[in-house]
Amino acid sequence: MNLSDIEELIESNVENAEANVTHARDKHDDDHLAATVVSPTFEDLPLVQQHQAVYDALGEHMTTDIHALELSTYTPEEYDEQED
Repeated sequence: MNLSDIEELIESNVENAEANVTHARDKHDDDHLAATVVSPTFEDLPLVQQHQAVYDALGEHMTTDIHALELSTYTPEEYDEQED
């Protein structure tokens, strides 16, 4: 599964999401990924529920195609603040 397919899955299943998926740093296989997901739907959700929304979007791919996922989730406001 390529990175753009994973981004598309997330963006299709998490409302108004923008996803950026890369290979995790310091890992030597293609199954260790890192994703940054920005969505206004994360507003007022605990971090665990934000991550669960992304895992739900990926469905069975989390057990078949993706070995590990370093996940960062933000609301648009949080993402803008962390860039400063």
